[in-house]
Formats: sequence, structure tokens, C-alpha cells
Amino acid sequence: MSRISGRWKFGLLLALTTAILWGVLPIALKGVMETLDPITTTFFRFALAALLLTPYILLRKRHSSGLSLFSRLQSPRLFFQVLGTGLLLATNYALYISGLARTTAEAAQLVIQAAPMLLLLSGIWLFGERLSKRQWLGFFGFVSGLGLFFYPRFYDVFVAVNSYGIGIMLVFLAALVWTAYAIMQKFLLQQLSSQETMVIFYWIGTLAFLPFSDFTMLPQLSNLQWALLAFCGVNTLIAYGSFAEAMAHIEASKVSAILALTPLITVTTVHLFPIPGLVLEPITVLTLCGAALVVSGSMLTSLSKPNPS
Repeated sequence: MSRISGRWKFGLLLALTTAILWGVLPIALKGVMETLDPITTTFFRFALAALLLTPYILLRKRHSSGLSLFSRLQSPRLFFQVLGTGLLLATNYALYISGLARTTAEAAQLVIQAAPMLLLLSGIWLFGERLSKRQWLGFFGFVSGLGLFFYPRFYDVFVAVNSYGIGIMLVFLAALVWTAYAIMQKFLLQQLSSQETMVIFYWIGTLAFLPFSDFTMLPQLSNLQWALLAFCGVNTLIAYGSFAEAMAHIEASKVSAILALTPLITVTTVHLFPIPGLVLEPITVLTLCGAALVVSGSMLTSLSKPNPS
């Protein structure tokens, strides 16, 4: 397990930055995907983030007296750990955006909220801890909240398994893959800085998605869509950089608790600032209660202390 710096205020600020950026990201992605396909959109997210971060890493290492990043990656074990973690992140991106293309921004953000919940549960499992009563209460609140929110869509998700239902399943798979990525990233921070890991991951994603990208629709993008695409790339850089750095300063449980706010940010944004052409989830008292339960359940589970093993 990597050491925590103890700069908890800075860590919480970084985690909150990640939550806000992830909250508005699916809205921007939806706008871009009116013209571009999901894979090409994801390629640009990785490529822009890689191009923006690489000069900073190279310039910083020029003034560093330690071993270069390339020297450390000559270790076969570290190289394959980094490669595997980067491919996990690329897979998470592909699954999430493919699911988002088939469902709504609010639904995708609520389902992907399973990721920090799974991250916490995985951490407890890895270190042999047991869930406390409050954590079990939060977990069941989280599951119940998902059930309430998707109750109007029960037929789409669990019976017909139509495009919307497939989208929900893809996003949940993305949450599973993200959990594995986050665990691997936590251990990599023992040997590499958060910026070093992320620049490698961005280049891995860029190369992984390049062969499957279709650039023929780029001339069809409007000025607004170009701006949204640029925002998605910058969002990717800042959000994941903030997340990786937050994990170096505060415990995973606190990061998970802050990330629980992400779906509320998405729901609030799309309903307070309606965007033409963006399909919204039907909001009722039941679905609002479901969304609130998902967030509060996730936060309760994250912040409650586990029972000693």
C-alpha cells in the first residue's frame, strides 16, 4: 500500500475537482457524439490529454536528478504493470462511452457510481477488514437507490434488454474495470508519480484507439462541438490527474465519498440548464429519492469505519 501524505485539505480539493469534472463530462460527450462515433471521440480525449501533459513531464524530468521515467520502465515487472493498468483504463473508457451512447447522462453517472463503491469494497477485501453495520446500511441504500431510480426503466433494462438496457450493462462493466484500474494505480504510485503514470496511460489509450477511429466526420463538427471535444480532452487530463494525485494524499475511502457527489452534479446540471437535443431521464419523486439514496449510501459506506478484522 502506498503512503498517504496527510495533506487532507488538498486531497479533498483534488477529489472534489474530479467529481465536478466527471459530473459535466457526459453532457459534453453527448454533444460531441451527435456527430462523432464513441471510439473516435475517446481517441481524441486520450490524444489531447497526452499531447498536453507530455511536454510538462519532459520539462520537469530535465531538471530532476533522479532516474528518468524510461530508465525505470526497463524493469519488465514495472513495464507490464504499467501496460496492464493503462489497458484497463482504456477499456473502462471504451465501455463507458459505448454505454453512454445508448443511455442518458444521468443514468450513466448513477451506474458508474458503482465504481467508487466497488473500490472501497475491494480495499476492505484486500486488507481483510469487515464491513460495519453502517457500511452495510450504506451499501443497501446504494442498491435500493439504483432500484428506485431505474424503476420506470425496469422493462428496458431487465426484460427487453434493449439499447438502453445494454447501455446500462456496459456502464456497469466499465465500473468493474475502473475498480481494477484504481487498485493497480494505487500500487503504482509507490514507484511512479501520478503525472508519470497518467501520461503513459494517455499514450497507451491513444495508440489503442487509433486503429479503430474514423476521422471522416471531423469536417462535420460545428464550432461548439470542436469546443466540446477540446473540453473533453482537457477534462480528461485534469480529472484523472486530480484523482491520481488525490489518492496520494488521502485515503481511498475519502476519495470515494467525494466522488459520490458526481451523479448529483450531472442531474442538477442537465435539469437546471436544459441543452437542446439532450435526452433527459424522467424525473419524479421516486427517481429523485433513488438518486439521493445512491449518493448518500455511497458516502455512508465510504466514510464509515470498517470493523476490525
